Amino acid sequence: MRISTRTRQALSAAKARGVTLGNPTLHVARRGAADAVKAETDRYAATALPIIREAQKAGARRGQWHAQSVANVLART
Repeated sequence: MRISTRTRQALSAAKARGVTLGNPTLHVARRGAADAVKAETDRYAATALPIIREAQKAGARRGQWHAQSVANVLART
């Protein structure tokens, strides 16, 4: 109990002195992760697009694709 009390007091004192608490680069890591996910999704969309276009030309209306999945891929290209 004394450890947690002293830790809270020390953090409060540091905050009062103007020290930035936490990870100051967390926003950079989050942005990098989001960019990586977007890049991978874009690569997948670019790969799937020719298949979708061919299915559209052939008049295919059945399969494992859902309408929203196709719309998402088409929106990325």
